[in-house]
Formats: sequence, structure tokens, C-alpha cells
Amino acid sequence: MEQANRLTIIQTKGSLDWAYPSLILASTARTLDQDAHIFFSYYGIRCLLKDTRSLRVSPVGNPAMPIRSPIGPASLKAIDWRGYTPDLLWSLPGMTRLATWAFKRQLASHGQLPFAEMRELCLELGVKMTACQMSMELLGFNAADLIDGIEYAGAASYLADSARDQSLFI
Repeated sequence: MEQANRLTIIQTKGSLDWAYPSLILASTARTLDQDAHIFFSYYGIRCLLKDTRSLRVSPVGNPAMPIRSPIGPASLKAIDWRGYTPDLLWSLPGMTRLATWAFKRQLASHGQLPFAEMRELCLELGVKMTACQMSMELLGFNAADLIDGIEYAGAASYLADSARDQSLFI
């Protein structure tokens, strides 16, 4: 494929809600016969861990995130609790775990794949995934912690390889 018909994404966030957009865009590009490459840098490397249980959704610091109940009657599910509760409530112990559970439940209710399966699908579709070597060293990650099928490169290699691509920073 021509390099001009390629999507590259820089993934710097390592939370569950920030991980999905990159995978959705990359898998969509591949189904449209467009090459796709995700460069995982800094905290985004967490998205490449074999064990994804540490990926969480934090309602703190994300004012655009609606807080809805994933269970109960439709009238309860329709309420955005963000507008009725102080932000301080969402910083209490257990709220990140609750938000993560609710996010996963919401995905499942809409027929979306769990994160690890979505990531595996991307690899099967041919999405190129690269972990930033400098970020790995800086944050103490090693290759044994990460999934198979990915590449390792520095920022200079990524930029040289993606100079003519359509690039997104997520």
C-alpha cells in the first residue's frame, strides 16, 4: 500500500476509556484496506500489557464523562449522575473500580469486545503496534510484560516512518 494511505496514531494515555478510540480507529482503517500503525508512548504502553486488569476508568478529571448506572430500569440508566453529585464524590476509594466496572458493563451491553479481545482483533487485522523504547526504559516496563506481535522503536524511528501519514495524537 502507498504510504499516503496509512493512519498512524500516537497513544499516550493508559486508561481503559482512552485505549478504545485508538483500537476502534485502527481496526476501522484496516477494514477499509488502509494501513494502520499505533505508536504507544509513555502511559499508553500500559495498553500493551499482557495483564490488562490494571487498565481502569477514572471519573476524576474527566468532566465530559457521563456517570450513568449500567443496571436498573431505563429511567435510572438515563440519569447522568455527574450533574447531581460533587466531583469530590468520584475521588473516594472504590469509585475508580466502580467506574471501570460500569464502563465494561456498558461496552458489553452494546455488544463491544472486551479490551484484550479488541486489541487481539487489531493485531489479527494487521494493525502495526509499536512500543516506544525510551518510554519503556523511563517507566520501567520490559518486553516480557508486553504482548507478543508488537515492535519496539524510538520516537525518531516512528517519525521517520510516518512522515507522510495521516497522524492522530490520542
